[in-house]
Amino acid sequence: MVEQTRSDFDEALMARVAWLYYNDGLTQNEVGEILNISRIKVSRLLDQGRSSGLIQVRINSRQQGCLELETRMKRDFGLTDCRVIPESPVEDVNLRVGQAAAQYLMQKLNFGETISVGWGETVTHSIRMLGHTAQERSIGLYSLTGGVQTYVEGMREANWHRNVNIIPAPLVVSTPELARALMQEPAIAALMARALEADYKLVGIGGLGESATVVTQGYISAGEIDPLRRGGARGDILCRFYDRRGQDIGVPLHERVVGVDLDQLRRSERVIGAAGGPAKTGPILSALRGEILDILITDEPTALALLDAAEA
Repeated sequence: MVEQTRSDFDEALMARVAWLYYNDGLTQNEVGEILNISRIKVSRLLDQGRSSGLIQVRINSRQQGCLELETRMKRDFGLTDCRVIPESPVEDVNLRVGQAAAQYLMQKLNFGETISVGWGETVTHSIRMLGHTAQERSIGLYSLTGGVQTYVEGMREANWHRNVNIIPAPLVVSTPELARALMQEPAIAALMARALEADYKLVGIGGLGESATVVTQGYISAGEIDPLRRGGARGDILCRFYDRRGQDIGVPLHERVVGVDLDQLRRSERVIGAAGGPAKTGPILSALRGEILDILITDEPTALALLDAAEA
């Protein structure tokens, strides 16, 4: 007789809670009474189920995702696909856009396919939510850059431990010579090639502010932001800064980055950019002008701002 593990028990309880709440329409109090657990635990299990991807809520509406905005975005920016989520005045935009990107990939990825990912807060939210689906469908994951710890944190929370291939190097190393040597190593070169061949590539889009991931993670200092702006930088993808036309501005930092560059990403297919919020409008617009992205996941106010900027 196979002993049931703690994680199996938690998943079974989560499934029962979800069924009673969503399918049977019971309140959280009623679910708690039936299962002999507190309402607070019911709420926590529902939150964990949604964030891990175990619970997927499907909205069967023709208006889901602001369809008119998606059509205009695809037409005006030459995107192959776009998802626009409704505005929320209270919830964190990075979390919501990350979850939307995960849901998009859940709809698209088939058994045995692969995804490669960049790094950053929004992408980490997606990785967390994709874990359950990845295990069920044997989805392979590749990193587009070094920076092992950044990827591991998201995968640990998602319990995503199979079919994972991370470039075994820091994101930024001490010298250009070391970065070149690492990327010429056969094992790392092979991983980067497979990452570029993945069925989908998911990247975040960084802004130029003190709260930007490149700053909070210590790759550049807050004092370097203004010089970057004066040098023409409008945003970054994979720690590669680009100008208003989406072209690499060639800062010295790039020579120390271990990972895929913007030209390689541009030549690839099915590149998904996931970002939203007022601080990201300029960086997203520049990335679209540079044709770095094929697919965009964003929120309604950002989509409207992008369309207005394109017409100006």
